[in-house]
Amino acid sequence: MSQESPGSGATGGTATADVTRRPILETAQQNPDELAAQLVDRLSLWSAAAGGVLPPLVDMVGVGGVQLYMLRRLSDIYGVPFSKNLGKSVLSSVIGALVPENASMAALSIIKGVPIVGHAISGVTMAGVSAGATWVIGNVFIKHFASGGTLLDFNPPDYREFIKVQKEKFAARRSAGAAQAATTSSAADAAPKEPAPSSA
Repeated sequence: MSQESPGSGATGGTATADVTRRPILETAQQNPDELAAQLVDRLSLWSAAAGGVLPPLVDMVGVGGVQLYMLRRLSDIYGVPFSKNLGKSVLSSVIGALVPENASMAALSIIKGVPIVGHAISGVTMAGVSAGATWVIGNVFIKHFASGGTLLDFNPPDYREFIKVQKEKFAARRSAGAAQAATTSSAADAAPKEPAPSSA
């Protein structure tokens, strides 16, 4: 009777697969805050795209969909039970705390309906407002879930000051990004241009 060694055959393949999968899971468990921050940064860009590109009013539905998806993924990362209906309800309460952003998103979405000029101007602004709102909401839930909270015990007024600080942080990030882009652009313009080779 031949015995299979642990590293060979079907059993060995499964063991190897488990070994290669395990470090990824351990990393996810060790650094949920880092994973969550990366998710929020990425989905803020998705919100910017939805807010800037989609047609009027559809853009708000698109941004809301991205935010609901973000909330579900954050719940997964922190092991918090999630239901779609509760998620929508909680998001509505947070968006209520972001009243100026919510009102400006609605206005920008409507202005986007104006041919050419309206779409160009409000599309760019809507992208920034959408990204900012998503980033702030994401960071609120990172803080809430990291402190052991769930969707059931979330209370927006508890996060009013935190929301204000996150808005300021996002504005500072945007300003720094714009300044860096301007510096890079001016450095590229100032770089000496090589003369075109002359044909002899």
